[in-house]
Amino acid sequence: MTALFEYLLRLGDSNLILSHRLSQWVGHAPAIEEELALGNIALDLLGQAQLWLSLAAQTANDGRDADQLAYLRDAGEYRNVLLVEQLNGDFAHTMTRQFFFDSFHHLLLGALTQSSNGSVAAIAAKSIKEVSYHLRRSRDWVITLGDGSDESHRRMESAVDNLWSYTGELFQMDSIDQTLIATGVAVDLAPLRESWLHNIASTFAEASLTVPQNDWAQRGGKRGVHTEHLGFLLAEMQFLQRAYPNATW
Repeated sequence: MTALFEYLLRLGDSNLILSHRLSQWVGHAPAIEEELALGNIALDLLGQAQLWLSLAAQTANDGRDADQLAYLRDAGEYRNVLLVEQLNGDFAHTMTRQFFFDSFHHLLLGALTQSSNGSVAAIAAKSIKEVSYHLRRSRDWVITLGDGSDESHRRMESAVDNLWSYTGELFQMDSIDQTLIATGVAVDLAPLRESWLHNIASTFAEASLTVPQNDWAQRGGKRGVHTEHLGFLLAEMQFLQRAYPNATW
């Protein structure tokens, strides 16, 4: 497959998997307002995933469409970052994961609006409006919980410690990125990391949280090497299509 196809899978798959993770809060959120908010964010990400995977299918031109890419691949064929497939845990864990990803996602989409590929730039421009809200909301929750009660602060510290090692992969680049950066399609992630760290540090200062100094990073998701969590997630997400192939409403 082409570098562009792989790159589009990375963009679409991370949104798709995080969307499903957030949808698992429906019926379990701590308050009805949060259930509605998390459900709406999940729908936003699902819509963005559909756009990226549709463009990927168009690029591959091998007879598959966005639905087939979403529901008929095995775990090793997914290119999402490891961060988004991590279990929801408690509400603090979910919001920390969301904030880490939203902070990156907003920067990435902002840069991709300048992509030399018109379709990529258009999807990024459409998506960043939704992600601006996602980031504002997750940042507010990080501050609220981090600078809240002793218990909420403890849970936030635990979430940060558990998830920090998965953030380094967000900025990992390889030959696929380099090929597309050279043609102006993709984004150099190195400069984004400095902005991301600044956003994390300023938010954590308000939240009375400490930014971990450990730079060791979990890697593999962008190459199809995933944690055990993804297989269970896909078994749930893909059940209907796998049980009733080509079913239509």
